[in-house]
Amino acid sequence: MATVPAPELLADHLGNPKPRQDTTLTYEEARLGVAFHEAGHAVLAMTYGFPVVSSEVIAWDMGQGGWGLTGNTVIGSGEVHAWRYAAMCAAGELANVRYLLVHGLWTPDRAAEITAEHDRALAVDMLAAHGFSLGHDHVPAAGKSWGQVRGMAARKVDRLWREIRTVAHAMNESTKLTGEQIAAMTGLTNAPMAGGAV
Repeated sequence: MATVPAPELLADHLGNPKPRQDTTLTYEEARLGVAFHEAGHAVLAMTYGFPVVSSEVIAWDMGQGGWGLTGNTVIGSGEVHAWRYAAMCAAGELANVRYLLVHGLWTPDRAAEITAEHDRALAVDMLAAHGFSLGHDHVPAAGKSWGQVRGMAARKVDRLWREIRTVAHAMNESTKLTGEQIAAMTGLTNAPMAGGAV
């Protein structure tokens, strides 16, 4: 495990610190869960045509036997397809939940531990910047609800589970994967970069 990562890797898209959450999982279980979370983002991004730069698990030693975990998936900028972008944001948490279920680790408390409200907030703000309405707990006029977007993402996570699982285990072993590595191991196509990374 490395030292504490740069503050921007521990912050949300607005620069606010992501909430810290204790877990009842072991380090190995939690680390693999983060890998599934990031793999969910990366695989859906690639499937939807967003160029993937990299996806990684970030772990660090907090001293006295404690550890911290987070992840980061970087996609290239380009034309934003609103609902696909939002589904890509939702896919991380959904992939992590499925990992817990498949491995017999799911409990209501653990599901609450991996809630990724920062991903929902990112989707809401990004879509709003492009003139689309994404509601947290309702369907806005001419928009969609987070529940609808999660439904889109859940269907994709189900269909792409083999690819997500492959990427998650490789990321857990290697810590960081490039978009090219993810494309090679899944058979998916990584779209060419149309600009900078976001």
